[in-house]
Amino acid sequence: MTHPSSSPSWFKRILLPGIILQSVLIGGGYATGREIVEYGAKFGASGWISGLAIFVGFSLIAFLSMEASRYWKVYDYKSLLKKLIGPGWIAYEIVYLLLAVLIIAVMASAAGEILNQTLNFNKWVGVVLITVVVGFLNYKGEEMIARLETIGSVALFIAYVIFTFSVFGSKSDAIIKTFSNWDTSYLPGGSGMGILVWTGILYVGYNLAVYPASFFTFKDLHSRKESLLAAIFSGLLMTIPWFLTYFAMMAYYPDKNVLESTVPWLKMLEEFNPLLIVVFGIVVGWTLIETATGMIHAFISRIETEAIAKGKPLKKITKAYISIAALIASLILSQVGIIDLVAKGYTIMAYAMIAVYAVPLLLYAPKLLFSK
Repeated sequence: MTHPSSSPSWFKRILLPGIILQSVLIGGGYATGREIVEYGAKFGASGWISGLAIFVGFSLIAFLSMEASRYWKVYDYKSLLKKLIGPGWIAYEIVYLLLAVLIIAVMASAAGEILNQTLNFNKWVGVVLITVVVGFLNYKGEEMIARLETIGSVALFIAYVIFTFSVFGSKSDAIIKTFSNWDTSYLPGGSGMGILVWTGILYVGYNLAVYPASFFTFKDLHSRKESLLAAIFSGLLMTIPWFLTYFAMMAYYPDKNVLESTVPWLKMLEEFNPLLIVVFGIVVGWTLIETATGMIHAFISRIETEAIAKGKPLKKITKAYISIAALIASLILSQVGIIDLVAKGYTIMAYAMIAVYAVPLLLYAPKLLFSK
């Protein structure tokens, strides 16, 4: 199928959805390293199986989300959910907001600790700075968010490669030893294939909240082939940092100082050039901003759709106020601590998100895949 020369570029159609998804996911999914421990690294040498399940899950949900948006020509999550579960969309609304606040709470909790340890910022200075920047980005709107998240994703990938290969370069023997001995000793009794795959599914489940942040990019997709390409690229972008972090952690497995650390990456980088710690602080600080901005932007888009339908579009300053209110709620919750928020809060919300989004989407899959 040919498109007029004025149609969106290949970058916007195939690459941008994945860039936005990865940039929103990275904060809640990878930034501290705590998430990789809970959803893969704690299994040691067999944890990569969870990683494969994560890649398949991310790609499948991305593809079905893109095709659902294209099929119904809806590009905000409220409209899509009304198509999927009718009046039940309000359940998703509640779960999404709770999970968004929870993820931002993890980010806020991590921000204070990371910026304090890496850049010597007072804990609250770092948190307030992030709050102000997120509010400003949502005030500026979609174009600014897409542009800065693209830059941030590139910077983040470069930084993750540097961090990971710093570990690989000095501790490759330890990584090889973990896999040669098939070391799974951190969890007595090991784990079966079912647990490994289900852990990957739960990881995808709690991260389902990142998809609405990318809906505005789906409007540029023209065909099922483009959706498939964009979904595979999205799955790769969303999973590669997981594998990089996982393999790096295997250099320290089963060291409890790393696996039980609030921010495992900080512990892992301690023995390297102090400059890496500073870079980590800057890059992760930006990922926290990206995640919070993306999730709040999706929520604001839903409110704006409602407001436009009533003939009262949201003012930019109103968007900034909504952002700040959500962030303040998250800051209060962040006092619980990263480890408990990730281990308990994420798992509970994963089940809820699977129920209200993944299951309905999978039930509609035959219709989406076999329609013309």
